[in-house]
Amino acid sequence: MLHKSRSLLIVGLSILLCLFTIVFVNFNALQPQSALALFSLLGLLLCFLTTPTFKKANTERNSQLEPDGLNETERKSSSWLSVTDALISLTGAGLAVLCFGYIFVQTEPIFARFWPESSVFTRPVSLGERAGDENLLDYWIGVLGLVLVLEAARRTIGWVVPALAIVFILHAYFAPQLPDWLFPHQGRTPKQIVSGTFLQSMGVLGPATSVMFKFVFLFVIFGAFLEMSGATQFIIDFSHKLFHKSVGGPAKIAVLSSGLMGSLSGSAVANAVTTGAFTIPMMRKSGFKSHEAAAVEAAAGSGGAMVPPVMGAAAYMMLEFVENITFLQIVKAAIIPAALYYLSLFLIVHFHAKRQIHLGQNALPYSAKSVPLFEGLVFFGALGCLVILLVLNFSPFKAVTGSLILILLLAVFRDRVSILATPKWLALISFVAVLFVHQLSFYFGNLESLQHSLARPFLATSWIHPDGHISPRLAFESLLNSCILGALGLILFGLIHPLWRPRMVQALKSAAANGIPLIAASACVGIIIGIVQTTPVASDFSAVIKGLVESNLLLALIGIMVCSIVLGMGVPSVVCYLLMATLMGSLLSEMGVPPLAAHLFIFYYGMMSMVTPPVALAAYAAASIAQAPIMRTAMTAFRYSLVGFALPFMFVYQPALVLLAPQGETLQWMDVLLAVGAAAMGVLALSAALMGYLRRPLGPGVRVLLVCAAILLLSPNIGGIVWGTIANLVGLAIIIVIILLRPETQSKAGAT
Repeated sequence: MLHKSRSLLIVGLSILLCLFTIVFVNFNALQPQSALALFSLLGLLLCFLTTPTFKKANTERNSQLEPDGLNETERKSSSWLSVTDALISLTGAGLAVLCFGYIFVQTEPIFARFWPESSVFTRPVSLGERAGDENLLDYWIGVLGLVLVLEAARRTIGWVVPALAIVFILHAYFAPQLPDWLFPHQGRTPKQIVSGTFLQSMGVLGPATSVMFKFVFLFVIFGAFLEMSGATQFIIDFSHKLFHKSVGGPAKIAVLSSGLMGSLSGSAVANAVTTGAFTIPMMRKSGFKSHEAAAVEAAAGSGGAMVPPVMGAAAYMMLEFVENITFLQIVKAAIIPAALYYLSLFLIVHFHAKRQIHLGQNALPYSAKSVPLFEGLVFFGALGCLVILLVLNFSPFKAVTGSLILILLLAVFRDRVSILATPKWLALISFVAVLFVHQLSFYFGNLESLQHSLARPFLATSWIHPDGHISPRLAFESLLNSCILGALGLILFGLIHPLWRPRMVQALKSAAANGIPLIAASACVGIIIGIVQTTPVASDFSAVIKGLVESNLLLALIGIMVCSIVLGMGVPSVVCYLLMATLMGSLLSEMGVPPLAAHLFIFYYGMMSMVTPPVALAAYAAASIAQAPIMRTAMTAFRYSLVGFALPFMFVYQPALVLLAPQGETLQWMDVLLAVGAAAMGVLALSAALMGYLRRPLGPGVRVLLVCAAILLLSPNIGGIVWGTIANLVGLAIIIVIILLRPETQSKAGAT
């Protein structure tokens, strides 16, 4: 009974988290800090209810399924752990309600009667207005809230980020007593630390959580409903149709499908689990060893977050950190690097398969699958809607919400859903009815009773421009807001109707489950950001690093690369980016790197940490599916992803690769073509060297020559444009000579 109640509570909170996000991101009915407090509260409640305190706490659940699998001692130990875990988790959930509920009440104006009075303002003041003058209750609520955030992050992403947050807190307190090499400063009192990291809008409820709320979690919901609509299966079937006759077809299917899925989810681990279950067995049948198949899946999934137009919501985080930049500029900058990365993976699997055929290791035959056209319409329609709304200068969260609406409407009439026509039409009618009623609500906007109520932001807006004519833009914005509420009506209908309920609940539960680690991690990163914003540690750190490298950009880039990879071990790449952008985002800009290129550099290495041993989470997940050795898989995935480690250096020194011009210059398309051509040939040389095949199997000496050619072609123009061009030409000459002197030969199996 208790287990069932807990399951129902988790389902209810998951639904509430998703619906709350969709509504209050698009309608500003709450104060920003109030909305973030409720968002964080729902995320932490789900964290404490779904993630065990101890790793062994799940044993009790397993013993309930297989009671004969445990002896009496093990059952008693398991039962004790389960009870202890439940008590701690419920206590954490209750305290989360207290702490974040307190922030909400002390921030939202409708609760002003509960605010303490201020002699300075001669009236009750909100929590934000008493910054630096918080009372004792505020302080202890903040202390308790920090402990809860650290524990939630520990449960979901491990000790790395919470430990780093604790180090920053201790540094802020003990800073006056530290030696010069540890960046001493005036220091902060415990009250100032709690205020800056939890109570005010710079820490836990600051930029990191705001990015998760406004952008990232909306894309998590977007991906969950896209999967419900069947678009996920379409991606795999579409890739299968394209490459089923190609050499190494299954591996190419894995590369394409993982790239598309990774763009939507932004999670390399989730991608490996989702598409890897289909693609890894296919690759093994086609001649790939288990660790090789898992490595291809891990490498392809890890690069998905760089693929436009969605980019796993990374682009939207950059909007918060890079000034005077638009979403479309970020998308354009990511196109060429993403194409080069996936070109390298396609070449790697192609050369691997050709080498296997040459050695007489024929793959098992496999046939093409039929492509579900309707699901394809959903997939391309959703992406098209997203891009069109962004081009029309709608905010990113409006654009993704609009795309989500289209997914829901199309999914209603999906042929493969075994639901009668009547419930489908009823779902559509519920959408249209809410839309129509909401449009009529415009006429209530002039009522005095609604002028200052919470309902006011939800009323329909006018189509009439101030100059008196009907504005197509205003009409579209008004209808889009009505469609958002109509989509909520459709979702609620789906939750009520017994035939729709399982699919709707599954989508919302999946979105919430994928969002829990991100919410907990962003809250914990907020602690670090709060310390950085209220102390000079970041500027001091950047100044010291800049002094050490003595304006040597290459050394600075290497240092940031190492830090990004280390910090990215075991944490989501989006969290790693938030950390590094906070600590080092300004350093590269100070050294003359275009801000967008600098932030793309930081993000790439956070992403590559997913396939960097010893902690390569994407490789671990893929290895578990393939039943392959974990470390061997991680090393192979790292080798397959080498181009991803070279690209960031290239586009910093050759900004034409991200469609940017050096400072003070104008972008020339000839520069873009030359940079792309050199990079593409370098990718070809490196892929051939790694796989030992270029028209025929290659010996060690030729492979070394190809590696040298790749270095010459992929190396950035560190010595200037002249030396860079000479290096590119020498590398190209090596490739041409190898191709001309080593013609293609027949394979042992009689195939070429």
